[in-house]
Amino acid sequence: MAAFDETIHQPTRLRIMAAVVTLDVGDEVDFTFLRDRLALSDGNLGSHLLKLEEARYVKVRKAFVGRKPRSFISATTKGRAAFEEHVARLMQIIDGAEAAPDDEDSGITRRSGQ
Repeated sequence: MAAFDETIHQPTRLRIMAAVVTLDVGDEVDFTFLRDRLALSDGNLGSHLLKLEEARYVKVRKAFVGRKPRSFISATTKGRAAFEEHVARLMQIIDGAEAAPDDEDSGITRRSGQ
């Protein structure tokens, strides 16, 4: 099995990607909504978005709404594909764990009381 994509594998970035890939293609989410939904600070979300943007996994669009600057985030085609591949690799691990032999067949000995 190939190595995980470290850009997505990092837990906070995985959560960000999970949130934005659920949007329909072409839709975007407001920075503040995403920050609050994931319980992150502005700086924390901003730094992780920068990493994802550098990898071209997300697009950050800046605009003014009224007189206030706002940022909107969407998943790119590349980001959607990378996320799907990452999830597929995680599923391989889960499937492998479910197919693991019972303890009796695996050579694992469990000590009672532990």
